[in-house]
Amino acid sequence: MLSREQELELIDVLRGVHPDEFGLDEELWTRQSLTTLIQRRFDLPLDAGAVGAYLRAWGLGPREPRERACGLCVSAVERWVRSEYPAITRAAQEHLAEVYWIGRIRLRGTMPAADVISAVSSRGRVRFMITTPTVDPPLPRDFVLRLSGEEQRTVHLIVDGSWPRNEWPRRLPRRIVLHPLPSCGRVIAAA
Repeated sequence: MLSREQELELIDVLRGVHPDEFGLDEELWTRQSLTTLIQRRFDLPLDAGAVGAYLRAWGLGPREPRERACGLCVSAVERWVRSEYPAITRAAQEHLAEVYWIGRIRLRGTMPAADVISAVSSRGRVRFMITTPTVDPPLPRDFVLRLSGEEQRTVHLIVDGSWPRNEWPRRLPRRIVLHPLPSCGRVIAAA
């Protein structure tokens, strides 16, 4: 296992960089690319389950849609899941696309503070990047484009209340379809 000092160093190393900058064949960080980086950086062989435990401790992983809503929006999200979400999954199947749920969380106990922007596929695959938080940061265009990958796959992205719609990237390629999760406009601070 990583020591707390190694974990904090790892978070700092990941801040603002992507796996391809380390010669890894991934657009965004995944459990596999993180496992490889830990092996290289700390000469510490961890299995995928141990690295997955770190990701879960950081707040990354599958969450129910209601967990992505502020308390005031839970019933709206539940209605949305019944009425809108089935059409999104059908459209994704027609385009052979993947559906990702995008959100942002603040990692606790890091100095300076760190935000993790993550996308969790409907199959449970986690892709993420770590940033230094700024006041009202927009949804990073680079992150959204990297989800589509070099192959320029079609992706449907469900964006939680971490970003208001006016903070979403503009003029995205048609292969990237953004869908808002119902939100009352309050920024969600998930843990």
